[in-house]
Amino acid sequence: MKQTDRRGALRAGAAAALAGALATACGTEPRPAPDSRRSTPTPTSPRPAPASRGAGPAPAPVAAPAPRRFPGLPEEIVHGPRDRPRVALTFHGQGDPALARTLLAQAEEAGARVTVLAVGAWLDEHPDMARRVLDGGHDLGNHTQHHTDINTMTEAEAHAEIRACADRLRRLTGSVGSWFRPSRTQYAAPTVLRAAHRAGYPHTLSYDVDPLDFTSPGAAAIVRDVAGSVRPGSVVSLHFGYPDTAAALPLLLADLDRRGLRAVTTTELLT
Repeated sequence: MKQTDRRGALRAGAAAALAGALATACGTEPRPAPDSRRSTPTPTSPRPAPASRGAGPAPAPVAAPAPRRFPGLPEEIVHGPRDRPRVALTFHGQGDPALARTLLAQAEEAGARVTVLAVGAWLDEHPDMARRVLDGGHDLGNHTQHHTDINTMTEAEAHAEIRACADRLRRLTGSVGSWFRPSRTQYAAPTVLRAAHRAGYPHTLSYDVDPLDFTSPGAAAIVRDVAGSVRPGSVVSLHFGYPDTAAALPLLLADLDRRGLRAVTTTELLT
């Protein structure tokens, strides 16, 4: 089957599934009250850890872009330009690596590219994931070393958390990664912004669309929430480690395609 025919069939199937999923949801699922500064829990791992799991020898470094400064953009980026049909799907990187690989493969099958903000401790356990992300053409960034509430730390403590993850990224990829996102918060405190800048990140990456997928609300609710909020330039917060997100992603990508919105890396969104 030709690639174009295959992609068309996939989009048609996903669109049909999307319609059914949204009809099933009917807006009746209970949702937690929104909180723009909410904390994100550590994702559950639905499968036992693979036998190869462990720090072990790191794979050979792969080339990764260094952080870029975007003149005219604020130190904390919430969304990109509103006049271009692009959005950035960003993933908090931890949890079951098999589920992470599934999400990356789903994006690539649809011709999409995403941004992964990896937790340093997760990279210690699964160093091959850095290569997997970059080999797929995605952005890779820093989501602190231990995914604790960084806004409650002193500036020195925050800097240590950011630098520890940056060191892992540099060892695995040759750079500190393209982006930094603070852990367990949507917006970084001024002390965290300063600490990130000292660690080599000109910008921190926030978001303007959050379907709360880490609460496991069901695939239909995730798609419905994103569809109701996303617009050109949006940065969407999603998570590895949650089966509902993997179930939702093909439907979400089909909905974006139907609306003429292309999922790109955050770097491409802002370039």
